[in-house]
Amino acid sequence: MSKSLLFINQHYHPDVAATGQKLTDLAEYLAARGHEVHVLCSRGKYLAGALEAPARETRNGVHIRRAGASSHGRSTHLRRLLDYAGFYLRVLAHLLFGRRYDEVILLTTPPLLNVAGGLAHALRGQSYGIWSMDLHPDAEEALGMAPAPVTRLLHALNNFGYRNARFVAALGPFMKARIVAKGVAEERVHLLPMWDRRDEIYPTPREDNPLRDRLGLRDRCVVMYSGNAGLAHRFDEIMEAMLTLRDHPELFFLFAGDGPRRRDLIAFARRHDIANFMYLDYVPRQELVHSLGLADIHLLTLRREMAGIAVPCKLYGIMAAGRPTLMIGPEASEPAQTIIDARAGVVIDPDRAGGRATDEVIQALLALADRPDLRALYGMRARDAFLGEYDHEIICQAWADFIEDSIPETIAALT
Repeated sequence: MSKSLLFINQHYHPDVAATGQKLTDLAEYLAARGHEVHVLCSRGKYLAGALEAPARETRNGVHIRRAGASSHGRSTHLRRLLDYAGFYLRVLAHLLFGRRYDEVILLTTPPLLNVAGGLAHALRGQSYGIWSMDLHPDAEEALGMAPAPVTRLLHALNNFGYRNARFVAALGPFMKARIVAKGVAEERVHLLPMWDRRDEIYPTPREDNPLRDRLGLRDRCVVMYSGNAGLAHRFDEIMEAMLTLRDHPELFFLFAGDGPRRRDLIAFARRHDIANFMYLDYVPRQELVHSLGLADIHLLTLRREMAGIAVPCKLYGIMAAGRPTLMIGPEASEPAQTIIDARAGVVIDPDRAGGRATDEVIQALLALADRPDLRALYGMRARDAFLGEYDHEIICQAWADFIEDSIPETIAALT
């Protein structure tokens, strides 16, 4: 049965933010299935500035409303908070005074967006669900970004939003466990992982990649970190490995994207005169097939305290590209278990490695650099696992089934 759906997230096409790209995929998929799909997002860019996109448009069957809001960017916490506040107020006004929908589905940018859903439910009976891309204020608490009294207040607000949601979509089992611990009934929390698209990202031969010549990397073994270099990620072992291997004749460290740790990485490379290093800006979505395919080895990192709070979706693009992953982070996390289950790379858990984590990273990089056959094997396994479990069609079909079948059952169970 067709449903009227409103998705709310700060980012949507044509923004580069990963949450906006995934929401675009799902919204258009559901519209093609015959649902009436609306999106409320911001006109501000993920990085800074305003999108060159109309305030209202219908694109591929999706009705998009881009709310005017500040667009200070992500360079400081204050700038980010100002953008969040402006968008949040517009969302709250829309939910309280705008039309009603069969379902409102709130993502988690900005943080505590679910509180607006809880208020709309309490004041006018608007049902809503949460697509939990990450957990707040869990992240801020884990990173020590707010004093305890503030985090207690934020937890109370956040839990109000989560506990009154009709459903919560979690990206993996470790995230689900954290959500259940907030007091959300386990049967209301559904596992719906991230994805990528087989038609956009696929294995490409090294010799056919135009970026190799453009960047002067034709004969180098490229070790790549792609995406947000954020506070949830760890880079100490990578920087020490870069320092040790700065004179290696084949290895080259390439970063693409942005984030608060970008300056640290660039400063470290300059300070230590690391010549086999380069940092690029975000790559447009249509060029990801060449960008991700440029790497011979992909890096993925996660801080131990962020397990289940953040689930880096970059892994699925790496797997789609048929490339191996070297992950530095806790084995008890979604990305580590995906890599281990698919046998698609190497996971180094610093807690298990003790003081030898950097040495293990260096050894793994050297072993993979010397073994193109092993890289190819890991890459083939990654692509096979991606096609079987994490392709766009598979996960979006699961979302459609959930919306069309599971939600009515949930409603019946609650009435």
